[in-house]
Amino acid sequence: STGAPRLADQKSVILAETSRIYAADGTLLAYLHGVENRTIIGGDRIPAVMKDAVVAIEDHRFYEHRGVDYEAMVRALVRNMEAERVVEGFSSITQQLVGNLYLDRSDISIARKINEMFLAWQVEEKLSKDEILDQYLNTIYFGSNAYGIEAAARTYFDKAPVELSLAEAALLAGLVQAPSVYDPRLDPDAALNRRDEVLDDMLAYGFIDQ
Repeated sequence: STGAPRLADQKSVILAETSRIYAADGTLLAYLHGVENRTIIGGDRIPAVMKDAVVAIEDHRFYEHRGVDYEAMVRALVRNMEAERVVEGFSSITQQLVGNLYLDRSDISIARKINEMFLAWQVEEKLSKDEILDQYLNTIYFGSNAYGIEAAARTYFDKAPVELSLAEAALLAGLVQAPSVYDPRLDPDAALNRRDEVLDDMLAYGFIDQ
């Protein structure tokens, strides 16, 4: 379609990152960050347990679809029509990525959703699933001004992502949908219940065993 957005036409995205100030002896003195507290890391520094947790709760058919999960879309449309309101979304991880990078997140129009789908298809042609997931985990917001998995692991658990336990990874994955609702500092019970939902999904989709 001539009106469809092209990935090549999208502006280059430069993600804001946190700067570090060191003393002459190498001691870390301070972190400086603007609106977004983020440190971008390579996929080899993101543990499989974190990737699995996010896929299980956000897009369990991620490795099967090509950018848009039509099964999830139909299921969500049926549920939303039955409820006569939006109770379930259907954006894949790839759609969420292009939405965060290239589109206005405050726009909830059908046109915006269609553009998101077109861009998601193109990203899947260009990048591998691992590359998409790594970019996603460096991009998404986890609450408490933590953007990306490095900032999230440091903010909530004071450790590097590679050090996260299964339970910790599941809690962080649960934040993605609604960081303020599941904030463990504001509502520990909601955070733990959401963490358990992630663990249940990881079990159901074969990422972990009983």
